[in-house]
Amino acid sequence: MDVLSRHTPATNGTTTQVPTPVHRPRRLRISPAMRDLVRETRLTPAQLIAPIFVRHGHNLRNPIASMPGQYQMSPDQAAREARELAALGIRAVLLFGIPAHKDPCGSENADPAGIVPQAIQAIKAEVPGMVVISDMCFCEYTDHGHCGVLNTPTRDDFQPQLGEGYLLNDPTLALLAEASIVHARAGADIIAPSGMIDGMVAAIRSALDAAGLSHTAIMSYAAKYASGFYGPFRDAAESPPQFGDRSQYQMDPANAREALREVDLDVAEGADILMVKPALAYLDIIRQVRDRHTLPLAAYQVSGEYSMVKAAALQGWLDEQRIALEMLTAIRRAGADMIITYWAREAAEWLG
Repeated sequence: MDVLSRHTPATNGTTTQVPTPVHRPRRLRISPAMRDLVRETRLTPAQLIAPIFVRHGHNLRNPIASMPGQYQMSPDQAAREARELAALGIRAVLLFGIPAHKDPCGSENADPAGIVPQAIQAIKAEVPGMVVISDMCFCEYTDHGHCGVLNTPTRDDFQPQLGEGYLLNDPTLALLAEASIVHARAGADIIAPSGMIDGMVAAIRSALDAAGLSHTAIMSYAAKYASGFYGPFRDAAESPPQFGDRSQYQMDPANAREALREVDLDVAEGADILMVKPALAYLDIIRQVRDRHTLPLAAYQVSGEYSMVKAAALQGWLDEQRIALEMLTAIRRAGADMIITYWAREAAEWLG
């Protein structure tokens, strides 16, 4: 008799052979303790990075309508938030600044008294051990909402062939280098350039090293796509482009090989940590980058990924906790070592 078979009485009184499995994966799913014992992918608060939006003022905690549970905070409130996050086991925050004024070159980004340097210092004073990451871009600071210097007829280096409004790459690199030094001197542990400007990692690394800041790390938004998932963020950071979109410098969502080339370039330029953004719609890119490189890999679970689940949960259509943790686990399973997520606080509470 086949060893996979057993004699089983049939309904008509005769005996029939019914194949039964020897390999039973369900044995390892029989209880919560068993499932936890064999779990392949772990999610912990220490793997989460909490974004914080900071603006000038005192004791401000302004709700963001399109991102329930998220706020624009003054530096003192950002420091309080960091303390509470640390108590939950979260070890890193990512800062986005909303300036007091905007201009064509986003000058407040390089001001030592600007909003992000203020917030860095406040957080470091409150929670010295917190890893503070400074998002390094200009879209929040410029009056046009683009991520750097624009090609305009008023500039001495105007290039008619590029057309008015084109983002100028190399002049933007100079601004990124200047602002990165300011934020690092304020105490940022990591500079995170996010504009997809060619050569941004090399320019920032060179500037930091020349300024005696070689200990400051760079987390590069190495593969950042021109995504429709960013909508709520632009409300939160008050940074929508005043014309056009950012497709001339952020990546085409259809391209995967190009993402690997972008990542390779940032590795060669000295990035310490790589990032893929967004996360959920780009799990394949996360996996390909993980398989290709050994550097730590971050993934950014962006505002649209957060807000769409929040909205459905508020309608009673989804179990928010279950969905959020499932999404975060999927991002880790794809290969991310750390996740930037607006669920950081809630996820840490759920996991605790």
